[in-house]
Amino acid sequence: MEKQPHIQLDGSLAVKKAIVVGDPARVDIVKSVLENPQDITYNREFKSAIGTFKGHKILVLSTGIGAPSMVIAIEELKAIGVESVIRAGSCGAMDSSFKVGEIMVVTGAVRDEGLTGKYVPKDFPAIPSSELLMRAMKQTEIPVKCGIARSHDGFYMDNNIAVEDFWSRKQVLGADMETSALYVVGHLRGLRTLSILNNVVPYMEPLADGVNELVSGESQMKIGELQSIKLALTVLTEGE
Repeated sequence: MEKQPHIQLDGSLAVKKAIVVGDPARVDIVKSVLENPQDITYNREFKSAIGTFKGHKILVLSTGIGAPSMVIAIEELKAIGVESVIRAGSCGAMDSSFKVGEIMVVTGAVRDEGLTGKYVPKDFPAIPSSELLMRAMKQTEIPVKCGIARSHDGFYMDNNIAVEDFWSRKQVLGADMETSALYVVGHLRGLRTLSILNNVVPYMEPLADGVNELVSGESQMKIGELQSIKLALTVLTEGE
């Protein structure tokens, strides 16, 4: 079978469930929860591994940062036969009630990135699979917050503070760069999708502090990271 050009995977894997993460290093954290994990490929930002969880075959793939690489991953995962994709990622808080290390299940996303508008007009909603969303909301093992995320294209524009304040006042809970792309293009391609995000930046606090603490292994953030992964695996395999 012909390999997909970016993720360098093909249909011979015969896998229908995938977890996607932004940071390639997070693939190894997912592997620590899987049974019999095996590395597959590492091309550009796309690092992959495979294993099992409660008898279900699970593919893990990193997507790097932002909507374009997320959509490349979605399109190529669809091409190799994947049917369900859950993002276990990180976000920043847009509300003071959302604490570091808490988990957000994204019920919908503001499409404040440029790519999905190339697929469908902005009127098209960015929403998850209702089935996967209900599974995440019904479970009681891992505490979660449910809410809207704003997916955007960058951190360093001159008007970022004003833009974040605007969306915070509209009851948006957190911000990332990939969820809206996952939801929109995933829906268009017939995939079941869900985004589960670990908060790594307190509202109105410096971005660099939160991201650097996650990389260095600050305890609360790492706990949240592992919980988001475990929840993603549970939702992918529950009732199937």
